[in-house]
Amino acid sequence: MRRADRLFQIIQFLRTRRVTTARRLAEELEVSERTIYRDIRDLMASGVPIDGEAGIGYALRRGFDLPPLMFTEAEITAMTLGARIVDSWADPELARAANSVLSKIETVLPDGLKQRLDQTRLFSPLTRIPAETAACMAQLRAAIDTRRRVRFRYSRADGVTSRRHVWPLGLFFWGSVWTLGAWCELRSAFRNFRLDRVRELSLCEDTFPHMAGRTLQDLINKERDCQ
Repeated sequence: MRRADRLFQIIQFLRTRRVTTARRLAEELEVSERTIYRDIRDLMASGVPIDGEAGIGYALRRGFDLPPLMFTEAEITAMTLGARIVDSWADPELARAANSVLSKIETVLPDGLKQRLDQTRLFSPLTRIPAETAACMAQLRAAIDTRRRVRFRYSRADGVTSRRHVWPLGLFFWGSVWTLGAWCELRSAFRNFRLDRVRELSLCEDTFPHMAGRTLQDLINKERDCQ
């Protein structure tokens, strides 16, 4: 770990705890206590309001905050890849938002790190989900956020179709396919629906309640139990 990254991590660690010993910091960052003492002295000398002393512990004075964007090269790579995946596999609104995030980050990064955004050699396939699927995804995101019931016509893999009214709980990405996890009123059970097989989707006027046994966490727990 670069020293600059280590100093940043020390501040982040102190921000989340009241009093922290040098030993705890040394264990967390995998360095010696002597290194931590030196880093703490340097941070204090640079104006970071750290209170405490060796043998007792250190705490960051309330009200101190760092500039909002300080990232490591690995974090920049992760954000760039994430934005590229969203650009390829999400609806247009999310794609625009992902690219906007990268633009905002680029404006505040030091010159030495700005190049990392363009030099990241991790890519998502240069494809787009079908426009109909993207529109469906955007509507479902709105329904999930507002807890609106939705209705649609669904086609199974064998071609059999059915009308469904569901409680939309979450959207899941499986590498090339998006699915909707929902409570299905027709089956009175959780079901997963591929978005590329959803047709004639519309949001109902009414909302669905938060009901024990029918929540997103219940759905996730059920899927885990089946594995």
